[in-house]
Amino acid sequence: MILTVTLNTALDITYRVRALRPRSSHRVTEVSERSGGKGLNVARVLTALGHPTTVTGFAGGSTGRAVRELLRDVPGLTDALVAVEGGSRRTVAVVDESTGETTRFDEPGPAVSPAEWSAFQKAYEDLLRPASAVALCGSLPPGVPVGAYAGLVRAARAAGVPVLLDTSGEPLRRGLAARPDIVKPNAVELAELTGSHEPLQAARDARRRGAHAVVASLGAEGLLAQSAEGGWRAVPPRTVRGDPAGAGDAAVAGLLSALVEELPWPRRLARAVAVSAAAVLSPVAGEFDRAAYEDLLSDVAVTGEATAA
Repeated sequence: MILTVTLNTALDITYRVRALRPRSSHRVTEVSERSGGKGLNVARVLTALGHPTTVTGFAGGSTGRAVRELLRDVPGLTDALVAVEGGSRRTVAVVDESTGETTRFDEPGPAVSPAEWSAFQKAYEDLLRPASAVALCGSLPPGVPVGAYAGLVRAARAAGVPVLLDTSGEPLRRGLAARPDIVKPNAVELAELTGSHEPLQAARDARRRGAHAVVASLGAEGLLAQSAEGGWRAVPPRTVRGDPAGAGDAAVAGLLSALVEELPWPRRLARAVAVSAAAVLSPVAGEFDRAAYEDLLSDVAVTGEATAA
């Protein structure tokens, strides 16, 4: 079982309009709702890749109930979310059909009390026992300590469970010091962390700060990885056009699934790039185009060298 942690779960609401115009009324042509938050997106891709997955984090209020109800329809997924008194957040994405562009509005999330945070930590430690790997994903809701991910990384390492951290800002900075097995920032997050806008140098710097391996998302240019075993770049065979929302979460799922299957780094990166590109073709986060994934997988170009033992 793979465990994903989403401390700031959300109900993702998507509106589609013919054209988005400021200071105007709009007739919505389509509305969709999904359970959201980075770790939930990762979990849905993991189950589609054939890996039973348990999700935990916080869910509360009517929004939290809706999130949990929507999770019931996902085969291979187990809901272990922890209830809180406050209401889970909503995110609203408005898709402009004339341009294909998306405008997002993200609520902050519920205020988590010290007692609720303690209850989550106990539940998390129990869930680590049967886990083969864990992903810690996304933003922190109000009330959760900024160093929360550092503590969760240390708990995973103490339990002997490989841990991937996918967050940003100060939670990422503090989480690095706990020495996660993998961190997966995008290029902007990596630059903010290290001060370097050169991805290779920034990834090396992030490793020096504590991560065992750094896998940086470079958008259409694929992934850059630096680890003790070597360094690689993985590039999709062609440009894929669509909605990039959720592509990074799909890459996390690709990395984690390949990690628990004990694949070597080049194959891990090929899978992550292929499933990430296939996710761009999906209209919603947490899904990917299966045919495109299978078509892309064998043609991902991975270059680099392993470090001699």
